[in-house]
Amino acid sequence: MIEASMALGLAGFSFMITVIWGSPLIRILRHFKIGDTIRVESPEKHFTKMGTPTMGGVLIVLPVIFITGLLNATRLLGLPAIGRSVLLPLSVMMAYAALGAYDDWEKLRGRQRVGEGLRARTKFIIQIFIALVVAFGLYYILDVPQLYMPGVKGEFELGIWHIPIAMLIIVTTSNAINLTDGMDGLAGLISVTAFVAYGAIALIQGQIFIARFSFTVVGALFGFLWFNVYPADLIMGDTGSLSLGATLAVIALMTGQWGVLPLVVIIPASEVLSVVLQVVYFKITGGRRIFKMAPFHYHFELLGWSEPQVVQRFWLISLLFAIIGIAFAVV
Repeated sequence: MIEASMALGLAGFSFMITVIWGSPLIRILRHFKIGDTIRVESPEKHFTKMGTPTMGGVLIVLPVIFITGLLNATRLLGLPAIGRSVLLPLSVMMAYAALGAYDDWEKLRGRQRVGEGLRARTKFIIQIFIALVVAFGLYYILDVPQLYMPGVKGEFELGIWHIPIAMLIIVTTSNAINLTDGMDGLAGLISVTAFVAYGAIALIQGQIFIARFSFTVVGALFGFLWFNVYPADLIMGDTGSLSLGATLAVIALMTGQWGVLPLVVIIPASEVLSVVLQVVYFKITGGRRIFKMAPFHYHFELLGWSEPQVVQRFWLISLLFAIIGIAFAVV
């Protein structure tokens, strides 16, 4: 009970810090004209968002770094600290945020065509390299539980196969959240739900430090959503989406409950699937499409749903499946 209160307290503290410095950050981004670019093929309604301050992921990442660092510093005073185990997800968050920030910057100021960003192949290779280092850390240094199966007692051993599987989960989840970031509040709400779910799982497992870290991220996400709800004053960009997805994947791997991750992130998983199906079907049929547009949150908007309707309905689905995921994790 005390640990749960501590975790929720960290969420509240993180939220306050994020909200306090949100407005100054937006002013800074506007001053330097760091505004969002819109895909040419995006629905016409989205062109009104052109110029909205982007790279808002720093609003999430910096408070998490500050609070986590502050709690680790208290170790010198003999007070409760967040624990060394959180240094890995924190490092992952920073690494993927740096990659995302560089990609966002390239979209705005890069030598290639404005809006292009890093080459997809280059970004993917960097993601794989970071994931490889992290997977080795999970397996050889932290020795995390490899896999817990619903209804099965004990840990399921994967051996050395845990490393490539961990890499796949980290890269896939990072890109899944990235694809989901296309509407005001959508990626933020989906992410906050997922981090709450894994924060709860970590608490149930007794992984207190991971739970505290997860709820610190939750508070920062709520603070970000204060400025990101429709109509958004700030967009997270790749700085936020890539780092949130990768960090969530690492948290899932550290709990050993990554088997329920597809349920907890049902919407991002579906977004990835919609893109894959659209591309494959387009090539097979010589130009025909399954969805009006992929990722499929745009499909529903083109069907006539308003942006807030898409976001709220997707979030309700996400919340329901996150609850189911928690239920499977504690069976």
